[in-house]
Amino acid sequence: MTQDTIIKSGTPQPKPWIMDISAYVPGKASAADGRPLIKLSANENPLGTSESARAALMAATGDLRTYPDPGAVQLREAIGAAFGLDPARVIYGTGSDELLHIAASAFAGPGDEVLYVRHGFSVYDIATRRVGATPVIARDKDYATDVDALLGAVTDKTRVVFLANPNNPTGTMTSAAEIARLHTGLRSDILLVLDQAYAEYLEPEEDDGGLALAQTANNIFVTRTFSKIHGLAAERIGWGYASAAIIDALHRIRAPFNVTTAGQAAAIAAIRDDAWVARSRAHNRQWREWLAGEITALGNHGLRVVPSKANFLLILFEGALTAEAAMNALMAEGYATRWLAGQGLTNGLRITIGTEEQTRDVARILRALATAA
Repeated sequence: MTQDTIIKSGTPQPKPWIMDISAYVPGKASAADGRPLIKLSANENPLGTSESARAALMAATGDLRTYPDPGAVQLREAIGAAFGLDPARVIYGTGSDELLHIAASAFAGPGDEVLYVRHGFSVYDIATRRVGATPVIARDKDYATDVDALLGAVTDKTRVVFLANPNNPTGTMTSAAEIARLHTGLRSDILLVLDQAYAEYLEPEEDDGGLALAQTANNIFVTRTFSKIHGLAAERIGWGYASAAIIDALHRIRAPFNVTTAGQAAAIAAIRDDAWVARSRAHNRQWREWLAGEITALGNHGLRVVPSKANFLLILFEGALTAEAAMNALMAEGYATRWLAGQGLTNGLRITIGTEEQTRDVARILRALATAA
């Protein structure tokens, strides 16, 4: 229903800024004809879920009558132990998406500006418009975050800065030094939200220092998720860390009982399963680098890969073969990928790193398409 239809029908009207939102579009899981597809469109873990997390979830499903622990005490303690954080300053949500939304809700509103980089996570625009704030988009630097552009876009109305690191959908990484420079350059009354959904795919030396900064800074909020490397996307669990004052504000508008009993149990087991995380990271690194090499070899056919530190690659189609045509051809072969036309990347296709077999097959298909174009 369009806004004009709502006005003409005389029904209750949403706030005008709500009608400016383009709803989030999840990655496809089936073709137009209903065929199920191998889902390389949502950045899920191709290895699945660890047995310890699965067992913990199943063991916790016996009591369906009782509300989950509203304080998620054991989950917060497990997160605190894993990262050396104060559990009292850990917040939890329905995926990290809920936390991104309540950060905007708590710290921005009509008349305020929320800043993020071009080709940033699409939820930032939704979270901004949802509260009536104005989105401000800073230019990128060849699909990567440009800290100078972000700082240059700050005005006296800026209240929140969103930055995904590694970034989605580009996979690019901003160094610890640049994150520190960004934080230093922002006013103390601006909330810097570091969205680290893919942080577990980084090697230790690649850490951006966000959690360390959040332990001492009063204006940094770091968010993470169990949906990616931990393989718990179905349970929708995220967590975040900030100063006590920020966490207090966020808890005031956090949905109650927002993480299920089984989800809490699974997340506790998942965050303690270091071997599973290491195995998933190693698999991703091996096949991400392999696929990137295969795409780079097709450079004379107009394909280019953006350097990625996440569990996906952004492939740019700059020759005869278009991203849309590649997406449709991969779909015909049984693979769902993410065409990013709605995010201003009509020439971009984001492909999750799958199993070895899937990754080799995707490379085969793209190679055939590129050389035939």
